[in-house]
Amino acid sequence: MTAPRLQLRPYTDADLPRLLDTFAGWIAEVGRCGYDHVGELPHRIYENLRGRRPVGELVRLWEAGDEIVGLTINLRFGAAFDVFTAPALRGTEAEREMIRTAYQITGERLAASEEYVLTDVFDCDTTRIGLLTELGFTRFRTWDDVRERRLTEPVAEPVLPDGFRVRGARLADADQLAEVRNHSFGSDWTGPEYRSAVMTRPGYDPDREVVVEAPDGRIAAFTIYWVDERNRTGHFEPVGTHREFQRRGLARAAMLYAMRRMWDAGITLVTVNHNAENEPARRLYESLGFARAAQTYGYRRPWPATGRG
Repeated sequence: MTAPRLQLRPYTDADLPRLLDTFAGWIAEVGRCGYDHVGELPHRIYENLRGRRPVGELVRLWEAGDEIVGLTINLRFGAAFDVFTAPALRGTEAEREMIRTAYQITGERLAASEEYVLTDVFDCDTTRIGLLTELGFTRFRTWDDVRERRLTEPVAEPVLPDGFRVRGARLADADQLAEVRNHSFGSDWTGPEYRSAVMTRPGYDPDREVVVEAPDGRIAAFTIYWVDERNRTGHFEPVGTHREFQRRGLARAAMLYAMRRMWDAGITLVTVNHNAENEPARRLYESLGFARAAQTYGYRRPWPATGRG
């Protein structure tokens, strides 16, 4: 088909409600392959980018008239980009242009030590795989396992060691939430940074950041769950346990607590993604009934590249 005339502009916080509604509509039309869960959008825009640059510098909306037809999130993890394209434009010159532009924006901001611009793609997304190959990207790894669990019956009560409790997060928890992330993922959050970059941004609801509190008041484990009401789908991103509290079933308890709430809200499917090489994560999710439904593959292209498409 002939690609429509597109306008590219910076994303703003005020765009998130319309973006989430648009994204849910794309998933309702063609399924999750190529789009992932709507909760990945605020997670990637705010938690992954961490407020280190103005959001509109790295996140761009593609519009045709008043309609959102594409989204690019650039410089995730310092070297990667995401491109999400409306179903009607998949495989067209418009999608090629979105990929080329994301590659350019990310490449221009790479640290000197980075050799490649990265992106990932669902194993089922043959359209995107074909375009990436055509544009000079090569597959270099399996990235994530994409897991699903049906909610067809009530979820078991979480079981915790004596003195531990599950609750929703509070803004006052920012310092501890930063610390538990750092211990879980080897990151370097500060409390003020987490509060300003995530907790006070659109899409975040402290009641959906489920924490396990230790007897001494420390946050020992956490997860954030996201809900797509239109598609009746929940999603976990991220899930973590402070290294001093691991192997006590705390992340499991947080996820059970969240799934009970999702069940009460009418959610029928829950999803979670994890690094395919992360065996502890695999064991945790499988113990909760999550089965692998797909994988994502990592693709990369050198920067600066020769013979650009």
